[in-house]
Amino acid sequence: MRQRITAALMIVVVTTSIGLVGAAPAAAGDTATATSDHAASVTFANQTSGGTTVTVDEVTLPDGGFVTIHDSSLADGETFGSVAGTSAYLEAGTHENVTVTLADSLNEDERLTAMAHRDTDGDRAYTFVSSNGQADGPYTADGGAVVASANVTVSATVSISDQPTDGGSIVVDSVELSEGGFVTIHDASLLDGETFASVRGTSEYLEAGHHENVRVHLDDELSENATVIPMPHTDSNDNEMYDFVEDEGGADGPYVDGDGAIVDTASATLQTEASATFDAQASGGNHVTVEQVFVPEGGFVTMHDSSINDGAVFDSVRGTSEYLAPGLHHDVTVALDDPLTEDGTLVAMPHMDSNGNEMYDFVAEEGGADGPYTADGGAVVDAGMVTVSASVSLADQTSDGTAVVVEDVDLSEGGFVTIHDSSLFAGETFGSVIGTSEYLEAGHHANVTVTLDEPITETRSLVAMPHTDSNDNEMYDFVESEGGADGPFTADGGAVVDAGTVSVPAAVSISDQESDGTIVVDSVTLSDGGFVTIHDATVLDGAVFDSVRGTSEYLAPGTHEDVEISLDSPYEEDGVAVAMPHMDTDGDEMYDFVEDEGSADGPYTANGGAIVADASVMASGGMDDDMNESDGMDDSDGMDESDGMNESDDMDDSSGMDDTDSSDDENADSDGSPGFGVAVAALSLLGASLIALRSRR
Repeated sequence: MRQRITAALMIVVVTTSIGLVGAAPAAAGDTATATSDHAASVTFANQTSGGTTVTVDEVTLPDGGFVTIHDSSLADGETFGSVAGTSAYLEAGTHENVTVTLADSLNEDERLTAMAHRDTDGDRAYTFVSSNGQADGPYTADGGAVVASANVTVSATVSISDQPTDGGSIVVDSVELSEGGFVTIHDASLLDGETFASVRGTSEYLEAGHHENVRVHLDDELSENATVIPMPHTDSNDNEMYDFVEDEGGADGPYVDGDGAIVDTASATLQTEASATFDAQASGGNHVTVEQVFVPEGGFVTMHDSSINDGAVFDSVRGTSEYLAPGLHHDVTVALDDPLTEDGTLVAMPHMDSNGNEMYDFVAEEGGADGPYTADGGAVVDAGMVTVSASVSLADQTSDGTAVVVEDVDLSEGGFVTIHDSSLFAGETFGSVIGTSEYLEAGHHANVTVTLDEPITETRSLVAMPHTDSNDNEMYDFVESEGGADGPFTADGGAVVDAGTVSVPAAVSISDQESDGTIVVDSVTLSDGGFVTIHDATVLDGAVFDSVRGTSEYLAPGTHEDVEISLDSPYEEDGVAVAMPHMDTDGDEMYDFVEDEGSADGPYTANGGAIVADASVMASGGMDDDMNESDGMDDSDGMDESDGMNESDDMDDSSGMDDTDSSDDENADSDGSPGFGVAVAALSLLGASLIALRSRR
């Protein structure tokens, strides 16, 4: 579970002050001290990273703002193109240990620069690049920007906490790998030089990136309390098998930095008693989360209501987890078979799997199987108050700027989930609303897509907030009624919310138009510079390269409006134009995607798909009546589910294609939203499976 921070700032909803419960508006790891009278400053130490995050030791922002990470191209004058990542909005004051997620993973050591930036337009969103430097410029001192630079070694990081164990497994809190590999558990004999004999167990293969709560099953189980040492290892022979011991160090060696192998240490305590930690929480009544469960021999964690205190051993059962392997488990979600309808106490109780079938049979067998773990003559339990309202989770994600996916929302009554921008924390209760879901029935909903009212063109911290349907019309009226209807679900005096970072590497919009050999793209924002290419509808048939009609000149990082593209192959009849932002992966400011057959200058992507927008094109002198026959938009043009697109060598059958087309006259402006137009569906795996995109570093 991502850390949640209760916001101290109160927002006004109608006439009632409602705080924000569950929001995480600050950067991860951040602690703040109000010292707004100090001058801006940054401290950024040399460090080792797995390539996806860096940590700024300290930043002071007298008027609030951001700390931005620039790569070494800043020294070459690449003011915008050097931006590698930006923190969430930081309040005025001094902040320590601010973690910044990088937009593109580093793949080699680099000298990075942390730069303090203002929030000049007061919107709490970093728009320095997308505004072409007109907003959110850097703090300055002595005629220059306030910065600090550090050497970042790209390797791996790992962390582990002291923990109980059954002897058969260890849970590593966090591991970040710059390339794929493993995390191996060594015992303390490693410190005596036992490089191979100290290996107790190794994880499954882990992709490059950040991983949390990685369970490592021990081949050589612990028989006593011990010091355990997690060590990230490479997959040097690329076979996704751990060969370090078998090859006596000839393959899959450890990740290292200047001090040697990267490790952490923790105490593992053999424990035979089960335990559970269940914190007070808000819920829609359908799911609850148990923070931590330890089951030494495997089993389940069952949620009982307070009637268990009156002897209702079986009738008190509200829900049970899936089977849990022996050992420690974090953030275990339990679906309630009997949902809660009012606030009350729930009791988390670890249960055994006494018959070894990995099925919870305690109730069905009337206690004859799968009884509770016990200690000191009683069942092991932990109780917590559950407020029946709503819960929500918004994971960090990459987007094309037109939609956001809410990972999880649980509603006690029907309603909505609304997306606010970070101006919410400045009191913009209504003005911060940037999108709302369709009506959601009471219950649990996963992966709810919220289309934004206006596309965002830069990375932002956004807030998901569940709202009621107080007037029962299944329409979201909160803003229009100025808070008189459809207010937020609340708990503990605050609105139920969660915050996440939505990264937008590129954004594009294009309108329906007549073409006489040129196409005009309304707007394109490129975080790293590149091009915007026009494809026709044959891209749906797998003509990834032949569908290219024309490409812009090189565009520097930032926002470009009314980009006119001369077509190498003009439209001779009405059709569809698919505008696709492309990177300049080889840095030559030349569009090489077609010539290099996709090995260079691939498209910007989000969520595994190319970022695109589409529009109808009327060839100069064309007739409206010809649209359905010539634009590839009707059911007979190869766009339905049986069009054979999945048979194309260039398209992946997991692309998520749908039947939606762009022929609706009500959608004259297209912004690349999932489900908006032909291009989104057809190109969803263009960047992920067709093209091996390269890091700009």
